[in-house]
Amino acid sequence: MIKPATEPVEVLIVAVPETAGSALYGMLDVLLAAGNIWQTLVREPGQQSLFRVRIVSPDGEAFRCGNRIPVVPDCSVTDDPDATILILPELWLGPDEDVQGRYPQLLDWIRRRYQAGATLYSACSGAVMLAATGLLDGCEATSHWGYQDLFRKHYPKVRFRPEPNLVFADPAGRIVTAGGTTSWHDLAIHIISRHCSPGEALRIAKVYLLKWHDEGQLPYATLVRRIPHADSVVRSCEEQLSGNFRASDAIRQVVGTANIPERTLKRRFKAATGLALIDYLQNLRVEAAKRLLESEQMAVDEISVEVGYEDPSFFRRLFKRRTGLTPSQYRRMFQPVSRGIRPC
Repeated sequence: MIKPATEPVEVLIVAVPETAGSALYGMLDVLLAAGNIWQTLVREPGQQSLFRVRIVSPDGEAFRCGNRIPVVPDCSVTDDPDATILILPELWLGPDEDVQGRYPQLLDWIRRRYQAGATLYSACSGAVMLAATGLLDGCEATSHWGYQDLFRKHYPKVRFRPEPNLVFADPAGRIVTAGGTTSWHDLAIHIISRHCSPGEALRIAKVYLLKWHDEGQLPYATLVRRIPHADSVVRSCEEQLSGNFRASDAIRQVVGTANIPERTLKRRFKAATGLALIDYLQNLRVEAAKRLLESEQMAVDEISVEVGYEDPSFFRRLFKRRTGLTPSQYRRMFQPVSRGIRPC
């Protein structure tokens, strides 16, 4: 743990037009509240600001970020501001977008801040900007699960992990990436605990009702994604499996209608989708099981048979491996959301 500072810890949060305003201002608000909001609520003496937080942008000019939310930066990268902590929050990026070439001066400044000793944190797709600096090359990192194909294509040197909520890129923890969208909650708790105290992190979590996502991202991730590719044979196989995944001989049927050797089909399928044919089929079945668990009261054994597995124990193991939760845990977690938690 980093020794708590007697003076407020200097923090810079990067903001560009693609930045998600909720992550930007959520992180700003929570960090500025550390050391005073709990103390104010319980009328405890000794309030103090534990962080000094500033927004930094490429040019320092006011602009509107995602969803036209106004941003008034405190400084620009041309000022070369210094800070102990540098945060790259979520960006509004499509699953095939990248930031290479958009902000060369900003990326260069991020590299310089790291070389000068700053600790870098990214939340969600902020890791895409961090990857563009090259600082994640050869390291493990996470981001929203929806960007795993982007990392595979544009940043193959990054060992992308879609399942954790936080990943340390280096043993010293000077680069930390957080997972999807509201993972900035986990990141804020981590930063407060690490740079101030675990006790203050707990108090902030209680005030803001922040939850530590120890289940990781797997329960939230969709296992079936339509990846753009030009292989018409593979696309036909995907469509056939989507409509016939429950069949016990689904793979045999696909191989039979592809009109190419089985080995060739499996090689082309993996190259086009990033998944083996059997993995794609299993993902379709698990996704179907997830929908039933979210909306129905069917027994898990019945769901197993419904999605194509006669052996419920195998289905349970597969489901846990793919989602990080048992079927029953998944139902308890998501069925209330699906129902809207309606009052009795």
